[in-house]
Amino acid sequence: MNTFTNRLGRPLAAIVTAGALLLGGFSAATPAEAASPKATTSASSVLNTLPVKGKAAKTGYARAKFGNGWKDPDRNGCDARNDILKRDLTKDRFKPGTRNCVIASGTLKDPYTGKTIRHVRGGNKVDIDHVVALGQAWVSGAQKLSIAQRTAFANDPLNLRAVDASANRAKGDREASAWLPKNKAFRCSYVATQIAVKKKYALSVTSAEKAAMKRVLASCPSQKTVKVTAIKPAGKAATPKTSAKSTAPAKTVKGVHPGAFCAAAVKGHKGIGTNGKTYICKASSTENRLRWRV
Repeated sequence: MNTFTNRLGRPLAAIVTAGALLLGGFSAATPAEAASPKATTSASSVLNTLPVKGKAAKTGYARAKFGNGWKDPDRNGCDARNDILKRDLTKDRFKPGTRNCVIASGTLKDPYTGKTIRHVRGGNKVDIDHVVALGQAWVSGAQKLSIAQRTAFANDPLNLRAVDASANRAKGDREASAWLPKNKAFRCSYVATQIAVKKKYALSVTSAEKAAMKRVLASCPSQKTVKVTAIKPAGKAATPKTSAKSTAPAKTVKGVHPGAFCAAAVKGHKGIGTNGKTYICKASSTENRLRWRV
């Protein structure tokens, strides 16, 4: 799920072709630039390379941890949302004055439900889904990614798909053991995409999630997924602070008198008595006050 606020994308840098067809004030769409990469490697084989772990706590999760709003990862002048709409919708029409960037309307053959949906900008029938949801990514390893890596994750075309809004919201942050598309014909492709995304961003799967993915892939043993190179998480791990008390060298006080009071500043420190014996500044089982004691 995890859709960002619908914002206007930046205009394309290139000038629209002079011969572009204008219909009712909107220009007809050109082929999308966020083309899907080809699936060339075994989904089952990649699944078996993913680490299996329990879910981390969701503590600290917020949408802002994955960047604010849609970005333009391919620097084509349009944000990721509009690129995905251009890729996944047909019969697209652009908003005038946006240089073929902002989608005004189009038709979606929804992969999650199998329904055909008419999309109109400003409506609520089509969402851009994160196939591996942001919240799900957070509990499966994204906490270890840098903010730049999480922002890339949230805007990666591999992990984005235009879908039926109600299906997307029903999915929420759930993984494959808890939610699969109603359209069974799409489940193999859906799971294969999740596997590639998790591989690319060094994310783990739970044992239940892996079992669910295997059940889906059993019905399509030749299912391919996109070959990716796993990133190296670049988030900063918290370094435990060592207290000054534990690192400060112990003092040895000379010339102490056995049984005499000693200051809290030297509690636990050694003292050498006038008789040459060693004492410790400490309390006793019967007295809380600090004294030089054996």
